[in-house]
Amino acid sequence: MTQQNSSLDNRPKTYIGSSILFFMIFFTATIEATILFSLFWTPFEVRYKFGRQWCRLMLWIMEITVGLKYEVEGLENVNPEQATIIFSNHQSAWETLALRYILPMQSAVIKKELLYLPLWGWSLLLLKSIVIDKKNARGALKSLIADGTKYLNEGIWVLIFPEGTRAGAREVLPFSIGGAMLAHKSGFPVIPVVHNAGDFWTRYSFFKYPGTIKVKIGAPIETKGRKAADINAEAEAWITAELAKL
Repeated sequence: MTQQNSSLDNRPKTYIGSSILFFMIFFTATIEATILFSLFWTPFEVRYKFGRQWCRLMLWIMEITVGLKYEVEGLENVNPEQATIIFSNHQSAWETLALRYILPMQSAVIKKELLYLPLWGWSLLLLKSIVIDKKNARGALKSLIADGTKYLNEGIWVLIFPEGTRAGAREVLPFSIGGAMLAHKSGFPVIPVVHNAGDFWTRYSFFKYPGTIKVKIGAPIETKGRKAADINAEAEAWITAELAKL
């Protein structure tokens, strides 16, 4: 762990009250929302709009209770009419909510274990999530390419966290090849996204701190005719360099 990461983790826990308040509201709202969301007979577009507005509500509640805001740079790089693969760094639970609201309708890659969570897991499945089994690397890659290509062809974006797990604040872990293989096979462009959410909501931590999370959206990366390793290297280099600037 870097010295900077250590100092973030060792901050005084002076925000326990606001963190508890947010958790209580989040937990209650999540139960209510997932029960309503489980009305699976509604069209996918309706379910997705409902989920997106719920994410918006949670971001607003986080701002009110914790004082945690966000700002986005690079929205001019987003073309809602062009299905795209999103490569984002992964530091906390914040980006799993925020990117649903900030970016166009999307399918997220999730691990199979999340489906075991009552109500929440079912809701993720109803959002056309791409479910992978991390214990079966070959099967996971096959599912990612098949389902990802299908959704992209339907005009649905695909959200991938190439690190595969949450990294420490200001850290970028090596990218796995799955997302780049999807880009290579499908030919759809990749948009890299970087944020510093880990500065305010560190991985696996209950505590959240006030401030402004910065999100930067990069220009699309062309993937047609390119090797997966080259696509991965370009996206990883951009995210690493831009994270250092945030």
